[in-house]
Amino acid sequence: MRITVLAGGVGGSRFVRGVREECARRWPDGEGGTTASVTVVVNTGDDIWLSGVRLMPDFDSLLYSLAGVNDTERGWGRAGETERVSAELREWGVGWPWFTLGDLDLGTHLARTSWLRDGLEVSDVCERLQRRWPLGVRLIPATDTEVDTHVRVADPEASGDGSGSGEREMHFQEWWTRYRATLPALGFRQQNLADARPAPGVVEAIADADLVLVAPSNPVVSIGTILAVPGMREALAATPAPVVGVSPIIGGKVVRGMADACLPAIGVETSAEAVGRHYGFRRDGGLLDAWLVDETDATAATALSTEGLLAASAPLWMHDLDRSAALAGAAIDLGTAARSA
Repeated sequence: MRITVLAGGVGGSRFVRGVREECARRWPDGEGGTTASVTVVVNTGDDIWLSGVRLMPDFDSLLYSLAGVNDTERGWGRAGETERVSAELREWGVGWPWFTLGDLDLGTHLARTSWLRDGLEVSDVCERLQRRWPLGVRLIPATDTEVDTHVRVADPEASGDGSGSGEREMHFQEWWTRYRATLPALGFRQQNLADARPAPGVVEAIADADLVLVAPSNPVVSIGTILAVPGMREALAATPAPVVGVSPIIGGKVVRGMADACLPAIGVETSAEAVGRHYGFRRDGGLLDAWLVDETDATAATALSTEGLLAASAPLWMHDLDRSAALAGAAIDLGTAARSA
């Protein structure tokens, strides 16, 4: 079984851990692993240069989580982290005072930056980083091109004429971390997107998959950025594998993060049904062959099913590994049903 997952950061990492666990239970190799192969195409739109180093937050969240070295209490970064270097950088006035880099995390960023300065591509660097721990899956960045996401926000103070109708643009990380998405987003823009192409191995992972899963990650800035890379939608349209999406919305609320602050900017309601429609039916040129929603959104599954999209409901909350694995199992089963439909 070859499974390819499109994923963002924290929510994506929980889902991918569930996929890895479910594969080990269904297709054990006798050594605690699995005969199945899992490849994860990781969002790179959240990436940023900061304090002279290259950060890849979504990739690192997946890396640390799958390696079992992540901070489960905070939900991001490394376990046992210290922050002495960040404190010193603040004293020098370097970086963002509201964006703390842990010392262990900085080690990752320094290694990555060193390899990039040596001329390696992002995908080569990502391959090196994951050699350190036995992850049980393969992580590939969506693209080697820097497609950092910027947000256009409403900011009355930026008008300059007292009209209160000002706008300004900032890096997604500033909007997300400093302002906690409280400044209304008017639009999102990925830099260098026209020049981007899927990273080596991405198209092959999609083409050769038996199943493609869309993780319950942010539909706009995570999955949306992956899909926006030129050539990505074409690869997904061409794959013979069923494409199964998992809703990031439960009962009209986001599972994790602030997708509800992103969806209005693209005119999409914060609901499982609306996000499913936003992704679209693959038969009509969209993304999905099947859509998995939470049990509280069973009516959304019914509504979409009446229009010809295979949809089902299952518990989506990933409170622990067993429930994450059960969710992955439900998505895999839905893929099997889509394949035979």
